[in-house]
Amino acid sequence: MLQVHPEARILIAGQAPGRKVHDTGIPFNDPSGTRLRQWLGIDHDTFYDPRTVALVPMGFCYPGTGKHGDLPPRPECATTWRRPLLEQLPRMELTLVLGQYAQAWHLDGPRAGVTARVRAWRAHWPNIVPLPHPSPRNNRWLSQNPWFETELLPALQARVASILRGSEQRE
Repeated sequence: MLQVHPEARILIAGQAPGRKVHDTGIPFNDPSGTRLRQWLGIDHDTFYDPRTVALVPMGFCYPGTGKHGDLPPRPECATTWRRPLLEQLPRMELTLVLGQYAQAWHLDGPRAGVTARVRAWRAHWPNIVPLPHPSPRNNRWLSQNPWFETELLPALQARVASILRGSEQRE
């Protein structure tokens, strides 16, 4: 469920794998991944190139289903492995934090909900960008927050493209 390489420039800090991802062993191998790649403006091959994108979720296994969807990531994964894994990424230029659990870990400041953190994305720009989880379950959130697609996503896509151009120039 991980993708880590010391040359990676973009970190995607997710929640935990869903059932399909857990069964296939391929991170974001589901509709959430399709949407996330669209948000970033990158193709499948770029996304799964470990020298470009690191994928480090808060939890490494499917946590099971609860009353309102998947359960939270198991906390021992982040407590035990998060810092050592992130230390393996010295060239990181952009960290995308998806959903409340990744945001609580990666973002300083007062505790806030996902909407408030994503709305305040400029406070962390250009190195960290809080995002809602790209799950289809968040279609309602996306329709209620049109600024996300009109303001944040174009800036994010331009930032990702700039990082990718810089990586190509270094090769």
